[in-house]
Amino acid sequence: QVQLVESGGGLVQPGGSLRLSCAASGSIFSINVMGWYRQSPGKQRELVAVITRAGNTSYSESVKGRFTISRDNAKNTVYLQMNSMKSEDTAVYYCHCNAKVHWWLSPVDYWGQGTQVTVSS
Repeated sequence: QVQLVESGGGLVQPGGSLRLSCAASGSIFSINVMGWYRQSPGKQRELVAVITRAGNTSYSESVKGRFTISRDNAKNTVYLQMNSMKSEDTAVYYCHCNAKVHWWLSPVDYWGQGTQVTVSS
């Protein structure tokens, strides 16, 4: 099994910055995609940003130019640097990875427990 532990959430003023971290641990053979999703009250969970093992990235239009995703493959850790934050960025942010626990098994999706991010003055 793979465990994902997020950190770095909290309260920030509009225009401010936060950095989220997510470390994967457990019986890991390989991790391909890692990413961040978010969910606001009454809304569906949505993609924020993803990054492949090779470093290829993809962002939602709503965060492009403001958020940056990165990862440290040696530490099985993914980061989300959030700048110029807006009230509409308020949500619970979930870490995700697609990982193999053994080379002969198919990759499986894993999720963190979520971390609250609130943008408010």
